[in-house]
Amino acid sequence: MQSLDKSHSIADANFNRWLIPPAALAIHLCIGQAYAFSVFNSPLNKAYGWSIPDLGWIFSLAIVFLGLSAAFGGKWLERVGPRATMFTAALCFGGGFLISALGIHLQQLWLLYLGYGVVGGIGLGLGYVSPVSTLIKWFPDRRGMATGMAIMGFGGGAMIGAPLAVMLMEHFKTDSSAGITETFVVMGVVYTFSMLLGAFTVRLPAPGWKPEGYVEKVSADKLSGASFVDVDAAHKTPQFWLLWIVLCMNVTAGIGVLGQASLMIQEIFKDSVTAAMAAGFVGLLSLFNMGGRFFWSSVSDKIGRKATYLVFFLLGAVLYASIPSAGSAGSKGFFVVLYAVILSMYGGGFATIPAYLSDKFGTRYVGAIHGRLLTAWSVAGVLGPIIVNYMREFQIAQGVAKAQAYNTTMYVMAGLLVIGLIANMFVKPVDERFVTKEA
Repeated sequence: MQSLDKSHSIADANFNRWLIPPAALAIHLCIGQAYAFSVFNSPLNKAYGWSIPDLGWIFSLAIVFLGLSAAFGGKWLERVGPRATMFTAALCFGGGFLISALGIHLQQLWLLYLGYGVVGGIGLGLGYVSPVSTLIKWFPDRRGMATGMAIMGFGGGAMIGAPLAVMLMEHFKTDSSAGITETFVVMGVVYTFSMLLGAFTVRLPAPGWKPEGYVEKVSADKLSGASFVDVDAAHKTPQFWLLWIVLCMNVTAGIGVLGQASLMIQEIFKDSVTAAMAAGFVGLLSLFNMGGRFFWSSVSDKIGRKATYLVFFLLGAVLYASIPSAGSAGSKGFFVVLYAVILSMYGGGFATIPAYLSDKFGTRYVGAIHGRLLTAWSVAGVLGPIIVNYMREFQIAQGVAKAQAYNTTMYVMAGLLVIGLIANMFVKPVDERFVTKEA
């Protein structure tokens, strides 16, 4: 257990920093399975009679506790280091699957809330922030690209998790069982070992380490040198709360739809989209979610973080407003393309925000500050699914066909992006009174 200590994870002078991205991906590809949870909703509904809105709370709880554990665990991460944090994340995330498996076996929905939602959500939060802050320290010359490398794994987790879950449920399915319990057990064990592999691979750079030939670019839009804002002072600045709104609006607009992506495309294109095709749709969205995280965060290194979010909000609002037309016209191809682009920017927002924070608050406490900002994700994790799920139920209760039940929701999402656009416009450099400057 001594190997978990922060002092035992400091890299030597010959360590190759490009070994860190694979370690980060080993964590994020696992916890990114959360984006594929919607493939369980329909089987759980059919096998045990739990309603879709009730099942939607499992995903929402996981995101809530992701934000809360990241907020409280971010400062702990800076103290104990990434290895101990990743180790804890592995036990929580894998353990959440096993508790949920017990809940399915006993037909107790509250155990799924506790397992995947609470315990698994804590694993999500700790696993999410630890590779991000580590990569920013290893890649001060490419902050956007570095965060994109880590966080694209989270976006790509569903690309693995969705087909894996469908395959396992089909494999374990019998006349008397839907095979969901066994699927949760297998996935819990596999994800735990994969995350532990990443935890014991990760290293921290030695104090004062810089890439060979690295010369920091001076910019009026970001802190330079050793300047930083203390984690306990960051939330006192207007910049923190403006970026909180930016992240919350971007996530709310995407997460509710993503959480019900499988069911949504089956209802909008009834009789022409099977469950297997819907799982493929979820996987495709995961691919663009993942690719967008690397692409857009790398773009932000060139054009700046503020300009990147400007693209997200302006283009995103137009695309959301176009979705009802694509559904009404029965154009599955256009519908899929719209969501692919939207999800690329949704993922890009996650990958760009840590670099945005390091520009405004410095790199010293970026992991802890990022963790606290992720409470915006917690709020969005409840708000997004509530908007989608309950507006859908309300529309259907009013006699609206299931295929048209999502139209109003899309216009609401476009409005949320406009709010994010306004917040982003007001983001300025942090006032000097909050900044600590070291020699």
